[in-house]
Amino acid sequence: MNVIDLFSGCGGFSLGFERAGYNVLLGIDIWKDALVTFEKNHKNAKVLEGSLTEITGEQILSYINKDKSEIDVIIGGPPCQGFSVSGKRILDDPRNQLYKSFVQVVDTIKPKVFVMENVPGLVRLFKGEAKDRILESLEDIGYNVSFQILTASDYGVPQNRKRVFFVGLRKDLFDFPYDYFEFPKPKFGEERKFPYITSKEAIDDLPLLEGEIGEEMMPYPCSPRNSYQELMRRGSLYINNHIATVHKPKTVETIAMVPDGGNYKDLPKDLWETRKVNIAWTRMNSNKPCFTIDTGHNHHFHYKANRVPTVRESARIQSFPDNFVFYGTKTSQLKQVGNAVPPILSQALAEKIKNLIKAKEVILNEL
Repeated sequence: MNVIDLFSGCGGFSLGFERAGYNVLLGIDIWKDALVTFEKNHKNAKVLEGSLTEITGEQILSYINKDKSEIDVIIGGPPCQGFSVSGKRILDDPRNQLYKSFVQVVDTIKPKVFVMENVPGLVRLFKGEAKDRILESLEDIGYNVSFQILTASDYGVPQNRKRVFFVGLRKDLFDFPYDYFEFPKPKFGEERKFPYITSKEAIDDLPLLEGEIGEEMMPYPCSPRNSYQELMRRGSLYINNHIATVHKPKTVETIAMVPDGGNYKDLPKDLWETRKVNIAWTRMNSNKPCFTIDTGHNHHFHYKANRVPTVRESARIQSFPDNFVFYGTKTSQLKQVGNAVPPILSQALAEKIKNLIKAKEVILNEL
């Protein structure tokens, strides 16, 4: 089954689909660094640099030399900053042009299924008005749309990252009982099949890098200590992107005061205001899944080392395997990791969609 990734970033969303057996044809993004990473890690896919406000569905099909009937799934996470309660004019807000472009590309190509990802706050925005307008605009182009907020740690990602996913099934292909998508059920957590993957379990086989910076390519210092580490190391002989940030002595001294799983409230009160954000001076909890990996990483610290996480540690927490190498400056790499959809979460969705499409094909073949 063929996939196109709009707003692809470095390719976490695509990697999950690829691991579920899909053929990723194309990643589109305006960010060159991310596309370099995408291209080097998805060797069978093309990349297209540019804004979707200027790229049509017809141009996409021409670029990959495919007919629209050959595109099974379109995925992507368009920015939706401009949603308001201004009724039908919601899609006309200039800040929503990228979302509008996503809708237009889906409408032109008409894949069997689309998956749109976004921040969970979108569901509650303006008392649910923004979510309702999104559903309406996507159903108007011929899809039955389901949405759900998923927590990555429930699916085997060592991170409590929440994102909302909208999944659309083409109305003329999927009727009862497949008219709406049933999201994959959580398998990890208390009273479930598997325990949550913790921050420590995700990264404690990587060099601690206290008092050293690290190297672009490093050997593993030990054997994998659990099944998650085995999964992350599969197909990788070396550690890449594991370079420590060098902090000022005062910063290291402050970080050292924060215990495993602690935050600014563990510091003397005269240091509480040194960073004007409520997530400041937060350490990972070694015994729990990590907090959400963001694009800055300036306020979050390793559960043991007195520094911010490296790119590789952040990638592990996002469930990128070690053979997925990031390119660009370290700042760019961290942003690429933070912006991505965790591949293991993406794979859970991809497998559910694949089974749905195959079940539908079986029914059609029997008619």
